[in-house]
Amino acid sequence: MRIHNLGQNLTPGLDKAKGAAGANGDDFAQTLMDVIKEVNQAQADSRNLQNSAIAGQPVEPHDVMIAMERAGMSMQLTLQVRNKLLEAYQEINRMQV
Repeated sequence: MRIHNLGQNLTPGLDKAKGAAGANGDDFAQTLMDVIKEVNQAQADSRNLQNSAIAGQPVEPHDVMIAMERAGMSMQLTLQVRNKLLEAYQEINRMQV
């Protein structure tokens, strides 16, 4: 069995990601706002499916559960990222100059 250099395969993807962010002018704040909008949309979709099921419309129960779990997981991920960013900010503020 041959093992190839993994760093060789990962570098072009990283360069592509850096180039795309610089070319489009996207910054961290815009990316963060996009992610928050996606989380909000997932929650709205879940709520709409729940309301449809409660109203007696033909909605599959597994679709409702999947939408609810997707919304919950995306919210938990967003909260964890927020917590890590807050910890990093606090750590930077504690640094002595």
